[in-house]
Amino acid sequence: MMDLNTLWFVLIVVLFIGFFVLEGFDYGVGILLPFLGRTDTERRRIIHTIGPVWDGNEVWIITAGGAMFAAFPHWYATLFSGFYLALFLLLAALIVRGVAFEFRSKDRHPTWRATWDWMIFVGSAVPALLWGVALGNLLRGVPIDADMHYVGGFFDLLNPYALICGVASFTAFTTHGAIFLNLKSTDPIRTRALRATRTVGPLATAAVLAFAAATYAWTDAFARLGVNPGLVPMTAVGSMLAAGVFVHRARLGWAFAMTCLAIATSTITIFMALYPRVMVSSLNADWSLTIYNASSTPYTLTIMSVIALIFVPIVLLYQGWTYWVFRHRVTADTPLEY
Repeated sequence: MMDLNTLWFVLIVVLFIGFFVLEGFDYGVGILLPFLGRTDTERRRIIHTIGPVWDGNEVWIITAGGAMFAAFPHWYATLFSGFYLALFLLLAALIVRGVAFEFRSKDRHPTWRATWDWMIFVGSAVPALLWGVALGNLLRGVPIDADMHYVGGFFDLLNPYALICGVASFTAFTTHGAIFLNLKSTDPIRTRALRATRTVGPLATAAVLAFAAATYAWTDAFARLGVNPGLVPMTAVGSMLAAGVFVHRARLGWAFAMTCLAIATSTITIFMALYPRVMVSSLNADWSLTIYNASSTPYTLTIMSVIALIFVPIVLLYQGWTYWVFRHRVTADTPLEY
């Protein structure tokens, strides 16, 4: 039977999947905003495609961070202290992004609005890159000593493998956002979003393939998964290729489903290669953090499991209802707030 440590590892992975799938298209829309919106009205319509949901999507990572803190406090402590500068940059970008959404409509001056539009771009592009870098470092390994302390520096995180992971996440999220825009907007934005998808999509597919190859070259995934990595990793690559086929045939609903599947299975693949570790030590494999040496007490995990059983279904129902209410396209008749 699955023990509580494994259960909470799985639940945290589920929270990361929810965050990357939902916030991923938010990042993509923000990255594309200055390029696809040629007038202020068009840029407002682009923002309105994610306006009702972007802040709710960010709750997934807040919940994931809280679950890490409660279930695996040593993982949380080592990660947030070791990746402090990188996470500070990520947090600063997210703050700028949130402020930009609210401030751009406070003044009609073109320079004011253009400045905040570029802040939305920066606040979306930086996290889209850094999340991939962070996950890549978790899997590749970072300098962690026997006391679970990170003993490296900021530039240790900017290794080739982590940067490849960052490029893969950046291009995948951009493609994900472009397809979402095609589904949620009308012409001329929809046509431009389709062109963007056909431009960025092949780059994303190539980056995912490079990420898969680099994972075998620079991590212990080969030793842990073997020549045949299994259904989940193969699905991650296959779904990106399938998304390209559907984009070529202009079947964007199916393409969006495929990018959702690719992001989800890529996330699962990374954590599959990690399990039962949560952070790999590049200094000594025995110093790696695992779901057992980094966890809270069984009593804490039991209480958390009861709380999750009650509230997670409520949150899922509420967010599902939100997406249903705001499922329609943003058209010329849609009232614009941002």
